[in-house]
Amino acid sequence: MLDGRFWHPRFPRLRALIPRRVVLAWPEFLLDGRWVTASELYGDLGMLRAGGRFTNAGGETLFDAIARTAVDWDGSTCSSCDLSGHVLADLGFFGSRDDLFDEHGQTLCLPVRIPADLLMSRRAA
Repeated sequence: MLDGRFWHPRFPRLRALIPRRVVLAWPEFLLDGRWVTASELYGDLGMLRAGGRFTNAGGETLFDAIARTAVDWDGSTCSSCDLSGHVLADLGFFGSRDDLFDEHGQTLCLPVRIPADLLMSRRAA
C-alpha cells in the first residue's frame, strides 16, 4: 500500500481525488524457480541502476520507467531506484490483482472506482 502523496506529482490537478492510501498491484514473475520483479525483465539490476531515478512527473509511467531503471519498493536494489519511502505496508503476494483487491479492497474514490471497476472487471489478470 502506497502513500497517496506518491501520485501528487503525476496528477497535480487531481490531488483531491487521490486517497491517502493506494493499493498498488506490482507484478513479479516466477522464472526458473525464482521470483523476478518487473524491472528485472528488462536487464540485470546493475545495468538498470544507471538508468536514473523515476520521478513520477511528466508523461513517464512506472511501467514506462522499468525499461530504463529499476523500480525498488523495498529499498534493497539501489538508492537511486528506491521508492520504499512511499510504501506504507507490504500486503504480500497474490495470485492475481483481483485476489489482492478482493482481500484489501480498491482504494480509488467512489466516483472514479465505479467506472474503473466496470472497465477493469472485464479484463483477466
